[in-house]
Formats: sequence, structure tokens, C-alpha cells
Amino acid sequence: MELTLEALAARLAVVEKKLAERQNTPLPRKKDWRRVVGMFTDSELMRQIDTEGQAIREAERNAAQEGQPE
Repeated sequence: MELTLEALAARLAVVEKKLAERQNTPLPRKKDWRRVVGMFTDSELMRQIDTEGQAIREAERNAAQEGQPE
């Protein structure tokens, strides 16, 4: 295959177009548990869930200290 200046220019145009498309496409974010921190700070439901969870953990802690099954 003979590489002419026109053929090279056409190939370069294709590469430049693909590169421009990739540069305009945001990269997917890595999964990271820290992204969800603070996600539910204004949620009454989450406050209730947290309160109930703390009560359950406290009851389990007390039962373990007393040597009783849950």
C-alpha cells in the first residue's frame, strides 16, 4: 500500500477525530465508599435508622458483657 500525503492526511483526520471524542468523554469514576459519606445527612428516616441501630448495638453490647444470649 502506497502511503500518499492525502492518505496520511485522511488517516490523521480520523485519529484526531477519535482523540477529540475520547477527550470529551468523562472517565467513569472509580468505586469508592467515601463518595457516599454525608449522602443522607438531611434524612429523618436515616436518623431513625441510626438511632435504632445504636439501640440494637447497645443491647447486644450489654448482653455480651452480662454473658447472656441476645
